[in-house]
Amino acid sequence: MQRPPKGKTPRRPGPKKASNIEKDPVGVYCRIRPLGAEDEECCVEMISSTTIQLHAPDGVKANRNGEFKETQYSFKKVFGINTTQMELFEDVAKPLVEDLIHCKNGLLFTYGVTGSGKTFTMTGSPGEGGLLPRCLDMLFNSIGPFQAKRFVFKPDDKNGMEVQCQVEALLERQKRESQQSMPKTPSSRQKADPEFTDMISSEQACKSESVDEDCCYSIFVSYIEVYNNYIYDLLEDAPFDPIRSKPPQSRILREDQNHNMYVAGCTEVEVKSTDEAFEVFWKGQKKRRIANTQLNRESSRSHSVFTVKLAQAPLDADGDHVLQDKNQVNVSQLCLVDLAGSERTNRTRAEGSRLREAGSINQSLMTLRTCIEVLRENQMCGTNKMVPYRDSKVTHLFKNYFDGEGKVRMIVCVNPKADDYDESLLVMRFAEMTQEVEVARPVDRPICGLTAGRRYKNQAFRDELTQRLEERGSPSNVGEFIESLPALPPCELVDPSDDQTLPRLIEVLERRHRIRQMMTAQYNKTANTLSSMLQQLDSQLAANETFLYDQRNKLNEKDKMIIHQRAELERLEKKSKTLEYKVDVLQKTTDVYEQDKRSLQQELESCEQRLQKELSDKRRMEQRMQGVVTDTKLKWEKECERRVNAKQLEMQNKLWVKDEKLKQLKAIVTESGAGSSSSSPGERPEKPERPSRERDRNVAQKRSASPSPHPPLTFTMPGPIPSSRFRTCAKLLTTRINPVLGQLRNLTAAAPLPPPPPSLQAILQ
Repeated sequence: MQRPPKGKTPRRPGPKKASNIEKDPVGVYCRIRPLGAEDEECCVEMISSTTIQLHAPDGVKANRNGEFKETQYSFKKVFGINTTQMELFEDVAKPLVEDLIHCKNGLLFTYGVTGSGKTFTMTGSPGEGGLLPRCLDMLFNSIGPFQAKRFVFKPDDKNGMEVQCQVEALLERQKRESQQSMPKTPSSRQKADPEFTDMISSEQACKSESVDEDCCYSIFVSYIEVYNNYIYDLLEDAPFDPIRSKPPQSRILREDQNHNMYVAGCTEVEVKSTDEAFEVFWKGQKKRRIANTQLNRESSRSHSVFTVKLAQAPLDADGDHVLQDKNQVNVSQLCLVDLAGSERTNRTRAEGSRLREAGSINQSLMTLRTCIEVLRENQMCGTNKMVPYRDSKVTHLFKNYFDGEGKVRMIVCVNPKADDYDESLLVMRFAEMTQEVEVARPVDRPICGLTAGRRYKNQAFRDELTQRLEERGSPSNVGEFIESLPALPPCELVDPSDDQTLPRLIEVLERRHRIRQMMTAQYNKTANTLSSMLQQLDSQLAANETFLYDQRNKLNEKDKMIIHQRAELERLEKKSKTLEYKVDVLQKTTDVYEQDKRSLQQELESCEQRLQKELSDKRRMEQRMQGVVTDTKLKWEKECERRVNAKQLEMQNKLWVKDEKLKQLKAIVTESGAGSSSSSPGERPEKPERPSRERDRNVAQKRSASPSPHPPLTFTMPGPIPSSRFRTCAKLLTTRINPVLGQLRNLTAAAPLPPPPPSLQAILQ
């Protein structure tokens, strides 16, 4: 019975993107660092505002033609050694800040070899602020008057933002101030740290002119580092333990509901000024891992990511408060990344932990190059290869930017000294390849449908109302009440007989008394109504207190449940971290096994190729040897046949000679024994014919590969032997002929001689 196939968990579909999305190439800029000394050899030359040229320094191996090849590389813009930080900011970072205010994300990172000026470009120095402080300064200069109060926007720990009303924000501020154990947000009123004062002069301050004035803004910053492929929070306030200090805990990456990657549990600090934001940055910068190497006195040993998150929401229809709708809150972020420089261990002479750090840095940069190569291949060749974002935490964190969630800008920092020529050449090739990658252009966010100009209209209405109240003055309630009563007539009695003044006064007083009675009755009625209302309110208050008591009990139960769930969540997070660590270990083990497998496969392929080559050589050798053996065999067959024929002819001649002698002997014996014979003496025996070479030539022409049989040797006896004397002579002659016949048989083994005639056999016996 066949089992049904096991179903697989369907992959969660990502966000659908339109096929006609406009794309922009990755903006790659180049900045050349000044030489440390004037007598140093320079290998980089700026040809134009977009092109540089690399010269091979002395001592570098030339190409095959014996010439030193000069290579040129083009960028979106090249900044020479005299470029100021302000010029670099205007061309590279300022458009990203403009997009950040308009709800668009941005990624800016520096890339280059160690000691090429990446950290200086990003951070700067006192008096020469880098891109990071200038971005913060421009952002606060633009939205400063429109910032919301603290805790109006509150992160929800899921890469989202919640909006609170003014009362909730006030309670949150009072709660934070009352909790002494919780870390306080750095205040801009405190004295600034002298290490980052005067980073930007007032003359270089800039702002954006296209800010939506009907929105409220809040800025949150976070600072992390990627060290040995682990993420650490540089703004985390770990409790100080003088006895046993705990190492910082690594963070994990998660995916929010919009499929964007974020660092779970990362500290996000709300800041209200440039100095406060840079103070938070400097707090994390002091925790960043740096070390002294042979090439750089303060070499970054990790990749740092400073994230500026801008939350904005429109005002309500009255223009007073933030609209209490979470769907109307837009969150955009700008990531400023300072990548650690690639380095060669044979130059830095790193050992121990420094060697492990350098390997991790080079591995993450190699993963970044691999992702760029696969993206470029997919876009240019139309393939659909999987981009290995997950091989490194850096690429995994910024995968959304390369998938079209914001603009990407890269600054390639170059050190023109000759010692960095080889590393600079690799950096230039990577930068040239990165420019060919296109990123989808971010779309504009939907605009709120409320009336524009609500903030200023509400402010103008308030100003006008205040002015009119000031012009009118604030009247007293007692004065108004006195003015509402009837006026008293003159009360002077001049004449005793005056009978009009007192009646008028009495009439007015009676009128006032009636008004007073009416007001008293109205007051009593109002007091009774108010008393009944108070009684109702008291009953409602009692009911509300009872309800509140019940709700507090429920809230306590919920708190206990929340505490239990938090404990369970912490346990699950610890378990998740443990599993993640195990997964990392298994991944590393798998990578090692995969590498061993690839090396063994390469060795196996090389052995198979070598074996195939040896087999082909063996076959060629066998074919050649078979040809040589065949030729040699034919040659020796011909030679043997020639020698056998020659020896056969020689033996035939010898046999002919012996035969002649035997015939002569027979003739002598016949003549001596035939004395009484009647034969005439004139008759002589017929002379046998001597073998001729013409016959051998004819036979040689018809020769084949196998030796042909020799003609039989025939012995003819003239007649019976008359007496025993002659038999003795024949035996003597036979003993002389037998060795010759034996030698002939040995030489003509391929063609044995025929046996002698029976008459000769009888004689031999």
